[in-house]
Amino acid sequence: TTCFWKDHRINIIDTPGHVDFSYEVNRSLAACESSLLVVDASQGVEAQTLANLYQAVENDHIIVPVLNKIDLPAADPERVKEQIENILGIDTENILEISAKSGIGIEDVLERVVADFSPPMTSETEESLKAMLVDSWYDSYLGVVILVRVINGSIKKGMEIKFHAANSNQTVERVGYFSPKMIPCDEIKAGELGFITAAIKEVSQTKVGDTIVLAKDKKTKSLPGFKPSQPVVFCGLFPSNAAEFKFLRDALGKLKLNDSSFHFEQETSAALGMGFRCGFLGLLHLEIVVERLDREFNIDLITTAPSVIYNIELEDGKKIELHNPADMPEAILIKTISEPWIKATIISPEEYLGTIISLCEDKRGVQSELSYSGSRVILVYNLPLNEIVFDFYDRLKSISSGYASFDYEIDNYNESDLVKLSVLVNAEPVDALSMIVHRSVAEKKGRGVCEKLKELIPRHQFAVPIQAAIGGKIVARETVSGFRKNVIEKIHGGGATDRKRKLLDKQKKGKKRMRSFGKVDIPQEAFIAALKVD
Repeated sequence: TTCFWKDHRINIIDTPGHVDFSYEVNRSLAACESSLLVVDASQGVEAQTLANLYQAVENDHIIVPVLNKIDLPAADPERVKEQIENILGIDTENILEISAKSGIGIEDVLERVVADFSPPMTSETEESLKAMLVDSWYDSYLGVVILVRVINGSIKKGMEIKFHAANSNQTVERVGYFSPKMIPCDEIKAGELGFITAAIKEVSQTKVGDTIVLAKDKKTKSLPGFKPSQPVVFCGLFPSNAAEFKFLRDALGKLKLNDSSFHFEQETSAALGMGFRCGFLGLLHLEIVVERLDREFNIDLITTAPSVIYNIELEDGKKIELHNPADMPEAILIKTISEPWIKATIISPEEYLGTIISLCEDKRGVQSELSYSGSRVILVYNLPLNEIVFDFYDRLKSISSGYASFDYEIDNYNESDLVKLSVLVNAEPVDALSMIVHRSVAEKKGRGVCEKLKELIPRHQFAVPIQAAIGGKIVARETVSGFRKNVIEKIHGGGATDRKRKLLDKQKKGKKRMRSFGKVDIPQEAFIAALKVD
């Protein structure tokens, strides 16, 4: 957004708060010179605040702290000021107290920005164009809209430009800025932020962090750019109705236009048919995509268990990356399996410390730091990403009454004793329920999945066995009993007779034949509930 204050023009980029989108925070900070650190006067310092502050410091930003929501009944500015000093190490003597909702103190913030923040640094000697591609998204009328930060020179309508990394030339059709809506203008000058369009049809042609230069310029060196976004969580998406496969393919293609960090490729499952293996930045990203597919495209989906990337070394020395548990090689061929671990920072009121530590220990966590700041505690844990990928954040919020905050960064890969837990329904393996778990909790997890599926799979005319297996060893079993007609009801008289036995044997053979040919339908809620088993 671009705002005008007196005789100044201020370019502002907002950063997302959720841990899944730290990649976007990183590139937003790289496009700016200074940062406003906004802290909620009722919630206080959160883990994401701490992580984003460290990134701003690494980018050599001038940081001005701001205390927001001071008009709320639950606001406690003095307590939060103390937290900012103790946890963040920032002097709060001249901190700005504002309310964005009521408009209190907004003018003071703009005055401080003008007074404390230096204007963008540009080279006066270098006149050739150099601009950073900060973000891009697809508009159905304009094509790809590109958010740019101009470092040197200026961008005008009709100018021939070149994308350095993509090595493609384009003609600028529109130039403008956001305030907050799209406002066309004649040019974007050095130090300014704005948008351009150039009749580009695919977001993949505009790589985030790319350098934009003049089409004929061969001297200007490219900017360092950003590391490409890496999917962390993988999940299979299958249409519950096989006839909707082509609609799902089209829907994912449309979503990809607006979200370059979303990855997908086609896969086939023996149990679920044709679908897609998708990569996401995190669990929230996964939930957003699934929700959009439901709301915008009205597609009923079956979602497989979220998993992470495992590094496997085979006995013959070959190394592979495993994205899908169903593709795991035979145990006899595997030498070692390594899983990704994270460094997690949790900030919470101290009364919830015991339950949070218990939760982290249950997830195979290893505590590395524990410190206090007033009535708040800062916990740093090393945790396997596989253990926190599904419901860790929800459970953390639940046990802390919503007061705990959580942030993480990928640390490294560690070797672990992992096994593939397969689920068989009516003797048929269900790929969507396959998961990779630690050997120490495999049997417990298998029993929990079988018990949950027994509750959710509807009864059929025949008994349905549900089994959990590690390799060829069955570790848990439950049976969904079938409907049974009383075939001896019409025979009067007590005791076991040959006639009764014949009828019962005939029924037994029929049930056995039915089970061998019968198909068991597993409802969508059964897949989701099975993933939540502890």
